[in-house]
Amino acid sequence: MNPTDPQTFSHRTAQISTGRLYHFIDQVPSNYDPTQPPLVCLHGFPDSWFGWRYQIGPWCRQGFRVIVPDMLGYGETDMPHDSSAYSPKNICNDISALLDFLAIPKAVVIGHDWGSHMAGRFALWHPDRLIALVMLSIPYVPPKEQYVSLEELVRAYPPYRYQVYFASESSTSEIEENLVPFLASAFRTPEKAMSWSKLNELITNKQINFIDDCLLNERELQFYVSRFQRGMRGPLSYYRTTKTRFEEEKEAQLPVHLPPNLPVLFLYGTKDATCPSSAVRNAHKFISRLNTVAIEDVGHWVMLQAQDRVALEVLRFLSSLGLSQQSRL
Repeated sequence: MNPTDPQTFSHRTAQISTGRLYHFIDQVPSNYDPTQPPLVCLHGFPDSWFGWRYQIGPWCRQGFRVIVPDMLGYGETDMPHDSSAYSPKNICNDISALLDFLAIPKAVVIGHDWGSHMAGRFALWHPDRLIALVMLSIPYVPPKEQYVSLEELVRAYPPYRYQVYFASESSTSEIEENLVPFLASAFRTPEKAMSWSKLNELITNKQINFIDDCLLNERELQFYVSRFQRGMRGPLSYYRTTKTRFEEEKEAQLPVHLPPNLPVLFLYGTKDATCPSSAVRNAHKFISRLNTVAIEDVGHWVMLQAQDRVALEVLRFLSSLGLSQQSRL
């Protein structure tokens, strides 16, 4: 496993019972103990299985089987046209079906960004499939009792204004036509962040050198461009499910609290504008066994900016639960 070369990872595809075709990494350690729970990693936007490239190896070398799907709409996984296919209920059903395909009864689920939201919802839709939960950068937010539109959310927290643009149909073609500026503006440190308040104007500005100060090197950036060249409708559809998410969760009467016996680790960068401290504090009201780790001076892309720290904190968390080889010695 070479983090600079995507082909050195173990790639698989599966036609799962929900009818979807999923591409995923299935990294099995040479000393694999089948009694060890696998780690299932869910990426966010605009990302790929490749977002976990620096953590897959360290976790695998500690004896964990690491499974990392391209989420629905991404990479080589199916890309349905209907935005409702990307609701947390449907995505969580897909992840459960992928576990069925692999004959895995329970797993540790780890998510970043949208993957963090999906991981939290997986604990509500499929609590019987979870041993532990790790959420990165986006804290747990419970199902809402009343519908809150995306526009209302943005009025309450203006840094999320870019989500209104993503939810609009016009964003699909505009981002597709400007993939390099868009991706290079997304993958940045907090110090070099570009304002997304008027994203459509930003990515079409030919006067800006977007490559400078991007967190991705040229080879990595081109890999990401290749992953998104088949279209942005799928990845952007996650932002177009606000009403569907609310209706599905209300109909199912999902609880607002995570299962009381579920161990949860939340990792975040202290300079992440998408992770308000009030939301981090609020999550404690709904999670009984929540351990929070703040990574100082790091932004949203914790898996890139704090590669080793993320890998280590997750291993420490698993060891504290008696789930690592070291804890069995």
